[in-house]
Amino acid sequence: MKSTINKLLTLFAASVTLAGCYKTELNYPGGVVSPYIAIYDVRNLYKGAPLTLDQNKLGGSAKIACVVVSDHRAGNLPQGLLIVQNKPRLDFLRGLAVSIGDAAGNYLPGDSLVIDLVGSRMERVDGILQVTNITTDKIEKVDSGKPVPVSRVNIDQILANPGDYESTLLAIVKGGFLYEPQPGQVLEGEQQVTDGFGVLDVVTASESSLAGLPQYKMANYYGIIFSKEEEGQLIPYHKLRSEDDLVELTSVYKTPRIIISGWINDPAGTDANYEYIQFLATEDIDFSETPFSVVTTNNANAAAPTGFPVNGWATGQVRTYKFNITSGRAEKGTFFYVGGTRKMINGPNSTSIADANWVTAHPYNTQDGHDFGSATTNLLANSGNAYGVAVFEGTTVTRESIPEDVMFAATGGSLVGNGYGYRICNNDYYDIINPLSATLVEQPFYRSGTNLSAMAHNTPANVGFFNIFGGEFDLRLGRWTKARSQHARLLTKESALEEIEDPEMVTQLVD
Repeated sequence: MKSTINKLLTLFAASVTLAGCYKTELNYPGGVVSPYIAIYDVRNLYKGAPLTLDQNKLGGSAKIACVVVSDHRAGNLPQGLLIVQNKPRLDFLRGLAVSIGDAAGNYLPGDSLVIDLVGSRMERVDGILQVTNITTDKIEKVDSGKPVPVSRVNIDQILANPGDYESTLLAIVKGGFLYEPQPGQVLEGEQQVTDGFGVLDVVTASESSLAGLPQYKMANYYGIIFSKEEEGQLIPYHKLRSEDDLVELTSVYKTPRIIISGWINDPAGTDANYEYIQFLATEDIDFSETPFSVVTTNNANAAAPTGFPVNGWATGQVRTYKFNITSGRAEKGTFFYVGGTRKMINGPNSTSIADANWVTAHPYNTQDGHDFGSATTNLLANSGNAYGVAVFEGTTVTRESIPEDVMFAATGGSLVGNGYGYRICNNDYYDIINPLSATLVEQPFYRSGTNLSAMAHNTPANVGFFNIFGGEFDLRLGRWTKARSQHARLLTKESALEEIEDPEMVTQLVD
């Protein structure tokens, strides 16, 4: 035993020595530091106080290779600031303002530059992080007309991390106002714009040629993010560069009569006949006169038929299951429910919510769906693969039917391809026409084009999360002024109906 231990100790010592040798040999001289540094790293040098940039601070580098995104011809950007960006570091896109006076107007979007930063100064001026004390002889123009990809960023992300987006070119998609713009209203001044995820100021200088641009009901706002400081906090704002940066959206975003407001896909205990979906009516509905239907989709790996859903929401078998709503009523602003016949809040032996407004309750574990869908113990997947709910006007659903409203959770499974998929509608999460496309590119399915958003899959399994989708829909404007967000409320067997109709969390209607 002692001999074995001694051999092991000897082997360990040899391995440590060998590792030390490798470490020594790997630290060989001759490595050359790149002359270029990412803007991401340059911005991280700033710690709240002005500093002079030298090669030591720049880690041995001296220059940034970047592309111009500023355009001063319309007179709407901060004077004297050349705005550039790059993303060679971990693919993190970052921008930087370079103060060079009137010469900033000599550069156009797509100009490829190399800028020598040695000897310059980095500081916040008027709230904007800038490189100052730099002359044009430090700037080399390498090329022009380079394409500049535009990132789509939700306003809540900009508000949460203004420094990450400052001095970058981005697009605010489906931006609108908190009121109905009237003919003659223009962008001049500070206008609050919402994309459903937050509210941001779009600032247009009175002396700019853009001041007279109209206020559209819905538009894309391309441009550059800047910051101002208020009480020690960075407050981001957006500036257009040219008339082309404002693109009116004319796709139809109609007011849905029914909104998907929540669901429980994995109650505690068995799912068989205990899953249900919550809906919110935006107007008074008598379902005997105006019938609707609800279709669920389960894309667990074993769900048949496998492969892409050839018939979309009407695929049937285990992939999609249909409920018809042909009786009952729902008053404007009230919730109603569709699901299994057990009508319990969180699986077997939990609180009965039979007194809620159940417009359809069907024993999906023992009976096939209305028109399609095989009897199943699990309407909505628990595997982490995608599942979703769509509500349709009428009781006829085909591969071409467009939902009144639709929501998905998770992303896995065979969802879209070869011209097949689950059709979406224009709502807070999805767009039938790519809103960033200048050529009206169609993207009719979930996971096609920009239709990538989804609610999260809840873990752990089998405990009873009810997903409350809280947002704000303005009935006057006919649009989401606050996109739905997910509140995964963990229910108990004793939970009451009030917990899933919590007025602090549920979707609100604004008249």
